[in-house]
Amino acid sequence: MPPALDHLDRDGIRAWLTEDDSAALDALWRRADRVRRAHVGNEVHLRGLVEVTNYCVRECAYCGIAACAGPLPRYRMTHDEILECARQGRDFGFGTLVLQGGEDPGVTRAFMADVVRAIKQETGAAITLSLGERSDEDLRAWREAGADRYLLRFETTDLALYRRIHPSLAGTVSDRFGRLLRMREMGYEIGTGVMIGIPGQTWDTLADDIWAFRGYDIDMIGIGPYLPSPRTPLAGALGQELAAAPGEQVANDELTTLKTMALTRIVCPDTNIPSTTALSILDPSAGRANGLCRGANVIMPNLTPPEYRVLYEIYPGKAAVHETAQALADGAVSLITTLGRTVGSGPGGRRS
Repeated sequence: MPPALDHLDRDGIRAWLTEDDSAALDALWRRADRVRRAHVGNEVHLRGLVEVTNYCVRECAYCGIAACAGPLPRYRMTHDEILECARQGRDFGFGTLVLQGGEDPGVTRAFMADVVRAIKQETGAAITLSLGERSDEDLRAWREAGADRYLLRFETTDLALYRRIHPSLAGTVSDRFGRLLRMREMGYEIGTGVMIGIPGQTWDTLADDIWAFRGYDIDMIGIGPYLPSPRTPLAGALGQELAAAPGEQVANDELTTLKTMALTRIVCPDTNIPSTTALSILDPSAGRANGLCRGANVIMPNLTPPEYRVLYEIYPGKAAVHETAQALADGAVSLITTLGRTVGSGPGGRRS
């Protein structure tokens, strides 16, 4: 029998991650949904995603837009293009805009500060930034300009594995937990997340990841499956080298992703958790709905113009690359209402 879901500790999380009895898992799904309803309610918040640049100086072994990922047409959206996406999000009723991109020095401190100020002035939306490991000076300037949240995924708590898949830049050491804590001190809500099924990720590591969410009191948590990009080292020889022993390697499947989401909701009851687009790749008919029924309370419809969206290929098979922003927004609202939930209003920050 799996351990009781009341007062889960790290070892209990580890046991539930490998649970495969359908009756036990039904109990897990019900508990995660009850916790979600009690702590964040029935609202599903819509956050408009804008992929502002696919340039990146990092050589992360898993990412399809990394500097090591081979030839790829690169783009960097202009101030006016980003602002037009923000206006669309306002018109759709989105309370938050998420500006995401590779770690791109071409997106300068002054440029992004100007963008943030303009979005705030025109829309009043909350702004989440996800632009990689930027300097403290950049982060402070963007916070002062009006940015509300920053998302920086740590991907895995296994430091040796992290260093293999996420090499530091020359002369620096990547310390994402340290950066997250500094951003909190600057006044940001902080967000992070992990991939499920990275080669070399074990069940013990994944349990540690979930326990780290709790320990660092994270405001936003993104959980999605590892989807190998054929352009990356992790999809080839490096992935074979790093893979854990049979029985210990975490699967990059829908079930494991949903178990991780549900357990995260139980141990981090008031955190905002999105049902990610990657789930729709694993299960086009029900992946995102399953996420919302197992603890998630956020959807991020893509506002990026299609000509850029198709080039922001962090993994293959990206969903809805050619659909209009209106169609994606309408689809998200339809899903929410079909599940008997309500569309959230306002910025949708973490409840305290």
